[in-house]
Amino acid sequence: MDIAKHLEVFFKNISADARITVTHISVFTAILQATQKLGTNCLTMFSFELMQVAKISSGKTYYKAMRELNDFGYIMYEPSFNKNRPSRIVLPEPLI
Repeated sequence: MDIAKHLEVFFKNISADARITVTHISVFTAILQATQKLGTNCLTMFSFELMQVAKISSGKTYYKAMRELNDFGYIMYEPSFNKNRPSRIVLPEPLI
């Protein structure tokens, strides 16, 4: 998995996407960091793990950013809705 390619494509795409905010960028880069550490593009993580890395303290803000990144097609997010089970996040291969 090429993190540099993901970043390059992400920043290219968001330059023309007015919907993306600093919060989205922070969450996306936290996801990239986790995928790099784990060596896979499919993550199962709890929200508090990514919130710490993304420097987000509000759950509402985090979930909104995750939902929107999913809706905008930057990630595939499957929330668990169970505090004892992590959510699933898939980082699709970058398309140019």
